[in-house]
Amino acid sequence: MKQIRLFSGLFTVGFWTLASRILGFLREILLTAYIGPGPVMDAFVAAFRLPNMFRRFFAEGAFNAAFVPMFSKRLEGEENAEGFAQDAFNLLAVAVLALVGLAMVFMPALVWITAEGFHGDERFDLAVDYGYVVFPYILFMSLAALFSGVLNATGRFAAAAAAPVLLNIFACTALIAGAAAGGEVIRWLITVIPVAGIAQLALVWVATERAGIRIRPGLPKLSPEMRHMVRIAVPAALAMGVTQVNLVVGQLVASNTEKAVSWLFAADRLYQLPLGVVGIAVGIVLLPDLSRRLRAGDKDGARNAFSRAGEFTLLLTIPSTVAFVILPNPLVSVLFERGQFSAEDTAATALAVAIYGIGLPAFMLQKLLQPLYFAREDTRSPFRYAMVAMIVNAALAFGLFPLVGWIAPAIAASAAGWAMVGLLILGARRMGEEARFDDRFKHRAWRIVAASLGMGVVLYAAIHLFGWAFELSGWRYLALIILIKVAAATYFFLGHLFGAFEVSEFRKALRRS
Repeated sequence: MKQIRLFSGLFTVGFWTLASRILGFLREILLTAYIGPGPVMDAFVAAFRLPNMFRRFFAEGAFNAAFVPMFSKRLEGEENAEGFAQDAFNLLAVAVLALVGLAMVFMPALVWITAEGFHGDERFDLAVDYGYVVFPYILFMSLAALFSGVLNATGRFAAAAAAPVLLNIFACTALIAGAAAGGEVIRWLITVIPVAGIAQLALVWVATERAGIRIRPGLPKLSPEMRHMVRIAVPAALAMGVTQVNLVVGQLVASNTEKAVSWLFAADRLYQLPLGVVGIAVGIVLLPDLSRRLRAGDKDGARNAFSRAGEFTLLLTIPSTVAFVILPNPLVSVLFERGQFSAEDTAATALAVAIYGIGLPAFMLQKLLQPLYFAREDTRSPFRYAMVAMIVNAALAFGLFPLVGWIAPAIAASAAGWAMVGLLILGARRMGEEARFDDRFKHRAWRIVAASLGMGVVLYAAIHLFGWAFELSGWRYLALIILIKVAAATYFFLGHLFGAFEVSEFRKALRRS
């Protein structure tokens, strides 16, 4: 029953995250069609990445890595969890307000640090201008992340997982309305982003009230509990935000090549689709579950939860990787090539997608392995590993740029992701049996890989036999849909045949979710 409950949580979060990612993908399709790779899109990407980068540190990353395990333990032990959440809310609000104030003062410096190649052309002034409008989004999203952590710890995943959908609904509406009105589309988009943040905060705040936990703004108190939480959160900031930091380093390198920031952004959006659905779902559901089990001394239950989450991760990650490596051009062409997005943009973005695809399993496994540390309130070890990964990323991004050009950041990000995973695995060896995969995982893992490779063979043959269909503008959408259906059918047939998974498990989890 606990296993089904875990899968139910994964499916609930995965469903809403998939909805958010699909709408987010529609947002990027509209963005590339109406604006397209160039100075305006480059500037928007650089500006919007600033609040998203800090959000990983202050909200989904550092803060929740410290807050969720501590809140879950107090909730389980009936130790005034609501009072703890209230103090955390006040402390977070003051910290992020201070950050927003500093960013408003030093916005030109922030843009220069993260996109130095923009300096001296129109992209720099545009990015600074957009940054002033979108940066306050971090305040609403950081507070929303706290409420989401409370809801996840109580086992109420739906509202927190659904909140990001609002941003993409607002953004898509703004892009379409701006284009229909004949105005400056980018202005409609950047103006609506903080408004969407307010809507997301309102949604999870109301859901928390309905869950019976009342949180109100007040003066912060730096109690011993809060000091302990801050000590845990500071090293977690880098550990959880390493991917964002690596993206910023990549942006810094790519900003020296016109359109490269836009190409990498479009590729990032594509591989983030499975990463968001699976990786984020695993991280959100697994962390509070492990925290509760470890507090109760249930090591067998912790190992089972870790292994089942591992199966879920591999189940969708490996076939996604195979698809990104074999089909990058058809995917990018069908999804993005229209309006201002040219065939040249498709070729460049597809190359980045294939390279990011090689790193996708590493990005996913980080989401699986980090909760092992955070559930034990150990954020120092992931911090040290993240430092190594950041050095690998920076060395490769800057070192390879003279040799391979703008694609160097994608190669560096994937290599750094695998370096991080290797260190997390080595560090987990000292944790005991509950941090090791069980026999069922080992039995199924290689079968998942075999089914994915079989799917890859079918995809490779199909694209070489029927690739001409993607050259026909009226048929390429249907061709991609058919190809995806063939791939999915092949994968699930081979997976069931090889014993990689049982269809009955999905049916039970879907009924519960």
